[in-house]
Amino acid sequence: MSALSQALWVLLLGSLLGLELVGKVPPTLHTPLMSGANAISGITVLASLTLIQKAGDNQALLLIGALSLGFALFNVVGGFLVTDRMLAMFRRKGDN
Repeated sequence: MSALSQALWVLLLGSLLGLELVGKVPPTLHTPLMSGANAISGITVLASLTLIQKAGDNQALLLIGALSLGFALFNVVGGFLVTDRMLAMFRRKGDN
């Protein structure tokens, strides 16, 4: 089995496991789950920055690092916006 096919199997199985786990989360736990996903994406941001720094003149690594940084930042910002909106549902009308 080649390295590419092994990587694709890991991606497929990880995606199916993630879909199964997230699908079983009750609505009351979605906000803590989103906070955990934001923490994981924060780690991905750091890994992307490290990859970009270590890439040197390798254009492929720079591209992969830039793409992963963009996706991770998109996930972090979107996650914080969704979490803030969900927490706003639990605030009283007079609170800011």
